[in-house]
Amino acid sequence: MRVALSGWFWERPETGSGQYLRRLVATLARQEADLAVTLYLPVRAMPADLPPGVSAVALPAPSGPLGKVLWEQFVLPRALRHQGAELLHVPYWGSPWRAAAPVVVTVHDLIPLLLPAYRSSALVRLYTALVSATARRAALILTDSEAAQGDIVRYLRAPEARVRAVHLAADVGYRPDVSLGPLDSLGLAPGYVLYLGGFDTRKNLATVFAALARLRQELPDVRLVVAGRLPSRDSAFAPDPRRLLREAGLPETAVTFTGFIPETIKPALYRGARAFIFLSRYEGFGLPPLEALACGTPVVASVAASLPEVVGEGGVLVEPDGAASAAVALARLLRDDAYHGEMRARALRQAARFSWERTAAETAAAYRQVLGG
Repeated sequence: MRVALSGWFWERPETGSGQYLRRLVATLARQEADLAVTLYLPVRAMPADLPPGVSAVALPAPSGPLGKVLWEQFVLPRALRHQGAELLHVPYWGSPWRAAAPVVVTVHDLIPLLLPAYRSSALVRLYTALVSATARRAALILTDSEAAQGDIVRYLRAPEARVRAVHLAADVGYRPDVSLGPLDSLGLAPGYVLYLGGFDTRKNLATVFAALARLRQELPDVRLVVAGRLPSRDSAFAPDPRRLLREAGLPETAVTFTGFIPETIKPALYRGARAFIFLSRYEGFGLPPLEALACGTPVVASVAASLPEVVGEGGVLVEPDGAASAAVALARLLRDDAYHGEMRARALRQAARFSWERTAAETAAAYRQVLGG
């Protein structure tokens, strides 16, 4: 079975779409013997980090603000006509209107369609309308969770029979025995509460800080670590968490902002945390909570969208605006060693339900379904 994959995000491994593409391609090539995988890359020179058994075709992208659209809608489909692929998989929301092979598209979430703050510009609205229409024409839509599957059927108006949920997974580097050595370079000692996962408005940092303010009334020495590159400017779309910290009435000493965290340090950061907090209002999947669970760190998460599927019994679920409930859950995890040990065991059991081998196997099964196998 000859499968072509759009590699638009291959050279952007810091993004969720880039991580998904890289891990999926590597696992497919390793475990699916009947699959011949070809990556189509918007580059002039081939990258040196292609997985064994994966071939690639360079298709330089047109320049300018419309270059990505032109590459998706014209350059890639034109190249497919000459390569003989049996199926095209576009692993992000950006499939072509027409292609010389059946199209499988992965729609990770419907954020630009459902959340007004994420479609503020005319270009975003036009692009969202285009990729919504092309997704409905695909032979099959893959998505990351059952919650997102329901959203796609309801809001994208895609036929239910052509939408399939295939869960993601944490990378194998996220595990409970990872070394805590990298924490020294950050000036951290184990035992903190951790947040990692971006700063745009749906991430709901204001409620995280409200929960911290309540928690410090009982445990004044508790420290929150907020990891990730801070927004370059304060805006309604990406509020500066330092302002939100002040508005919550918290002292600057209550929170450590680490700045950008390399992927190699993230497992130690998760493992060093006593608890992980993630009160996002909408996720197509929610990889940070799963990474925390895989490191044995219990999670306090919102009950919104896909997060109950990811967290399961490995954490405590609260309403997105439930600062008081989140504070109570965190206090118990910080104070009660027996309860924390029980939740740690649950976290590891929940994380074990997800793997890239399973993700790749279910994705390959979707390919075979499309091709009638």
